[in-house]
Amino acid sequence: MTTEEIAKAFKELGHATRLLVFKRLVKAGEKGVSVGTLKDELDIPNSTLSHHISSLVSAGLIKQQREGRVLYCTVEYEKLLSVISFLQDECCIDEME
Repeated sequence: MTTEEIAKAFKELGHATRLLVFKRLVKAGEKGVSVGTLKDELDIPNSTLSHHISSLVSAGLIKQQREGRVLYCTVEYEKLLSVISFLQDECCIDEME
């Protein structure tokens, strides 16, 4: 991943509502959570939730999948691990020299 892609991910997670949505999706695991459930659990209006979901999708942090009439959101775990590794890989390297 490029530094720009990592920065975009951090930028989108820097908003409190998006962070709450993302945290809830991480908690759900691979099965994801329906948009309706997110709306109800987090008490977010549909239009606001849609905006925040779009931002997370554009950063590549989540994906959406429709099953019948229900739209599910799921974390893109590969991207999440790349974002975490971006910082973790550099952790304390200077101290080891």
